Amino acid sequence: MTHSIAFNFEDGVTRFIDANAGETVADAAYRQGINIPLDCRDGACGTCKCFAEAGSYDLGDEYIEDALSPEEAGQGYVLTCQMRAKSDCVVRVPVSSDVCRTSQASYDATISAVRQLSDSTIALSIKGESLSKLAFLPGQYVNLGIPGSEQTRAYSFSSLQRDGEVSFLIRNVPGGLMSSFLTGMAKAGDSMSLAGPLGSFYLRDIRRPLLLLAGGTGLAPFTAMLEKIAEQGSEHPLHLIYGVTHDFDLVELDRLEAFATRIPNFTYSACVASPDSQHPRKGYVTQHIEPKHLNDGDVDLYLCGPPPMVEAVSQFIREQGIAPANFYYEKFAASAA
Repeated sequence: MTHSIAFNFEDGVTRFIDANAGETVADAAYRQGINIPLDCRDGACGTCKCFAEAGSYDLGDEYIEDALSPEEAGQGYVLTCQMRAKSDCVVRVPVSSDVCRTSQASYDATISAVRQLSDSTIALSIKGESLSKLAFLPGQYVNLGIPGSEQTRAYSFSSLQRDGEVSFLIRNVPGGLMSSFLTGMAKAGDSMSLAGPLGSFYLRDIRRPLLLLAGGTGLAPFTAMLEKIAEQGSEHPLHLIYGVTHDFDLVELDRLEAFATRIPNFTYSACVASPDSQHPRKGYVTQHIEPKHLNDGDVDLYLCGPPPMVEAVSQFIREQGIAPANFYYEKFAASAA
């Protein structure tokens, strides 16, 4: 039996390996060409110390306290030369990918579908044989190449990879290079390239209630996360608040409704900031966060939206005098020509 190990490097690159039963994570990494920091292999030096962000594993008892103290082990630090995975794991490596003689992977694919969901949002799906080998953590992003140029744009996956196909929600930016291509020239069969995955914004192990806050096309990583949660289930309540500026910005509500049906303890609400909105729930996301959603601080908060939204939510949380157990966020800004 093998388990998937995701290495998150400090430069944002994520690489995946497979670890065999009983094999140390360090041995598995070197076997697959990823040279994570390593010296003694005996649990004595601490050179290979990393942080396990998700998954279950066995550290054994052959390492010495100078290399890994009981307090560190209790916090989630591991020695990869001793760590043996008992499930899929996510490991944060405190060096860059270059130091470990690896880099982000590149893939070639073709457009399978491109649809304009609204004046402000485009749905893009791409497919390719090489993508069947693409692994990523729900919430992460890739750099998509813009055909006809040397430029790329960063977009979060809005779906999991299935049969070599992945999807994205893309903001339609007037004058934007990617937007202009997708709305004016793109068609099924056109070639596209991508590189990644990247990013530290991704779904961790669910150990307490979740509050998910999405702004505009910041909904994308959450639909990928919800796909994963629908597959694995969750015993904890999950609530998503999805905020947009105008009524026509609201997209994928039918998909959220489907998730609410598939995931028994998942609820969601949408709100529109414009005072001219006809939507029954108006205002900003912060106006619709209820005390029960914060659960007296015993909550993991995930936020993806433009910088002003991230700042507004951060200020709101401070004003409540409640510190969430974990606060993960991703800021994004649109790119024009």
